[in-house]
Amino acid sequence: METKTETNLSHLNEFILLGFSDLPNLQHILFGIFLVIYINILIGNGLIIIITTSDAALQTPMYFFLGNFAFLEICYTSAVLPRMLSDLWTRNKTISLLACAAQFFFFFVMAFTETLLMAVMAYDRYVAICKPLYYTLIMNHKMCIQLVIASWISGVPILMGQTYQVFSLPFCNSNVLNHIYCDMPTLMMLSCGDTFWNEVSVYADTVLFGFFPFLLILSSYIRIFISIHKLPTVIGRSKTFSTCSSHLRVMGLFYGSGIIAYLQPKTSYITGIEKNLSLFYTSLTPLFNPLIYSLRNKDVILAIKKLFSKLSH
Repeated sequence: METKTETNLSHLNEFILLGFSDLPNLQHILFGIFLVIYINILIGNGLIIIITTSDAALQTPMYFFLGNFAFLEICYTSAVLPRMLSDLWTRNKTISLLACAAQFFFFFVMAFTETLLMAVMAYDRYVAICKPLYYTLIMNHKMCIQLVIASWISGVPILMGQTYQVFSLPFCNSNVLNHIYCDMPTLMMLSCGDTFWNEVSVYADTVLFGFFPFLLILSSYIRIFISIHKLPTVIGRSKTFSTCSSHLRVMGLFYGSGIIAYLQPKTSYITGIEKNLSLFYTSLTPLFNPLIYSLRNKDVILAIKKLFSKLSH
């Protein structure tokens, strides 16, 4: 299915996303599986958004951030799954240069926003547990809105420049991407130009939007654990830690899957290993997050019960 020529393809106007073309007999089965996953992501995260905005008991900074995080998860997975579902159903693997650049830009903006928003949520828990007397003063409504806006827009100008850099590269001999979406490493592997500065900027962005937020999250939870350890009763420690455990699980899933995928050797992009790993952080993590936040959270479960009770009447 590859499109190979002897000339430079720097003026190409489309790519070919291989996706799961190596499984021709399973295309419609895979379509059904990922359609169910996508619908559940929309329902689960949509439910979190509804209850955090409509239930009076959940009008706190923690649930304000949780509602924004659920909306972000919908946007994040929608940058990849609808296109993948369309390719599986129609078996049309081509994607225009403009559509590829748009998918690239929006996916990485959402990914960077997710790291920043998780850092904000960790900071919120740090203030609530370590500085409870100042919590309402520090985490006031204006501050919450500013932190959310900063999380959403901080990566936009950098990703605009990154997108321009990547799609200005000359692409040679092939326009085939062995992936389910337009990912940075696979795109740069097709380039016959000098990608050194592109790779440097990728690592710089990773440090800025991945490593630094991770350090902030780690620092917040180290201080939280120290404060929890000082609590006089085991019940008090357990109750305080339960408010943080869900966030830790979500953070572990996101960072764990991302690290495993992006620290793979370059051969993984040739053989397609990274393509399979990417399903975890683009599909399964957004699917599990609503369950993680709701199953052990009594406030969320109560709000869901109240919502269904109203709907049933």
